[in-house]
Amino acid sequence: MVTVQAKLIFEGGEDKQRVLDLMRRWSSCMRYAYKRLLEGYKRNELKRQLQGIFNLNSRYVDDAIMKAKSVLNSCKERRESPKKVIFGGRQLFEKLQKRHINGDQYRKLQLKWQEKRKGNLYSRGDRSKKGNLNTRIEIDGSLTKLRINVGEKEYVYATIQPGWKVKGGTYRDRNQLLQAISTLGEPYSVELKLKNSVVYAYFTVEEIFPKSEITKSNGVIGIDTNAYPKHIAWVETDEQGQLLEYGRIPMPELESGISSKREYYRWQYAHMIVEMAKDNQKAIVIEKLNIKDKGKRGDFSGRKSRRIRHYFGYRLLLEKVKLLAKREGIEVIEVNPAYTSLIGMLKYAPQFMVSKDVAAAYVIARRGLGLRERIPHNYMMFLSRLDVNELEELKEYVRKVVKNTYVRKKQLREIGRVIKFLQSLESEAERLSVPLDGTSTGSRGENHNLWRVLKVAVVTPLSPDRVLRDMSVLKSLLVSGQVGKTYKGVSSCFLGQGLWLSQKPPAGAGKA
Repeated sequence: MVTVQAKLIFEGGEDKQRVLDLMRRWSSCMRYAYKRLLEGYKRNELKRQLQGIFNLNSRYVDDAIMKAKSVLNSCKERRESPKKVIFGGRQLFEKLQKRHINGDQYRKLQLKWQEKRKGNLYSRGDRSKKGNLNTRIEIDGSLTKLRINVGEKEYVYATIQPGWKVKGGTYRDRNQLLQAISTLGEPYSVELKLKNSVVYAYFTVEEIFPKSEITKSNGVIGIDTNAYPKHIAWVETDEQGQLLEYGRIPMPELESGISSKREYYRWQYAHMIVEMAKDNQKAIVIEKLNIKDKGKRGDFSGRKSRRIRHYFGYRLLLEKVKLLAKREGIEVIEVNPAYTSLIGMLKYAPQFMVSKDVAAAYVIARRGLGLRERIPHNYMMFLSRLDVNELEELKEYVRKVVKNTYVRKKQLREIGRVIKFLQSLESEAERLSVPLDGTSTGSRGENHNLWRVLKVAVVTPLSPDRVLRDMSVLKSLLVSGQVGKTYKGVSSCFLGQGLWLSQKPPAGAGKA
């Protein structure tokens, strides 16, 4: 959907007043319909009744009932009480109840709340009427006007002032876009809102996309978004999933700044990704993100993490990529992002000597092609020798060595889950019979647990107190099944081989 925001200029004060009266009656009709829906009334019962009460035609009444239903359904989806809805905004309403606010400040808040409560009008488009019957865009020479039905065959004309925001895309000439919408004959919806005594119009039309000609049959480009540091990791593969090229796009502009600036740069980065796919004739594979609040305060691991994710806007960026790709006829494939970073870190980062983010993008690309990830043979042999007692020993070691409370709790919790998983496997035969793909439908799948077991058993001993960045240490184990080089002074003989960790003295120790 493309939404164009514009300001309405009326020829006289009387025309504007008639439109404001229409908006007031429609808003009252919508609130009245909402109350009746709570009481169990049906649409057909309400429609004729509301026309007489609020002096509105059947189309306006139908749109008011539809809006009331959408508010009701939204409350049910959020598991909130529909009876506690406050039209005009709960936050403003609660501010007005505070006794310490008075004078001009109180009157401004009251005016703002009344405008949000009473200054609304919505009119749906109709394909059979070639656009919108109640609020129609008309071209008058060089001007674009909006014809508003305010009564029985009574209309008010308002000039549409171009140059305002467009949601869902970027266009150089908004006036030209509105004229194109009016002449195509496609249905478009119009919503009027009153803000600071000015009437704004929002025109929404469904965009028609061309058929996707660039598909995954030519290969794909996998995209992995990363909030810290802010960048996009990308990989290009052929149709069989073989790695061709990779890189990263840093995005420092999304670190801070006003929302309009960040929005502008999101569009720029989305254009870069789509142009890359278009030049290489590849489909785009992205993560199907469903970001939910985590942690006690609902802010992931703290205030810093919450701020990073707020400024980055994963979903906003990926939605722009999807929209621009559809306009160019490029296929966009969304995949489940679960365990992509973990699989990439353990399997492809040491194999191709790339960063974890690039490896995660490669896993995403392969999922888009329908390929399934299996644990390499040497890793599987390593898991078959893994012992619960050694994990218990690792648990005690982490408890003693790691000073960071947050990291220690996370590591201990992860090791505990792995121990429970291994204890649930009664024999070697049962352990090896577990499916080894890394693309299970649920996060509790046993195959995913095997990747988690591998992470705890291999990565945690190497770097128990911090995130391991250099994955090249795993290459020897991945390729030959042998222990690789040490990491930052830690001598490691992996779990399952009967030896433990010992700290090496720093360089130069013991010298005079």
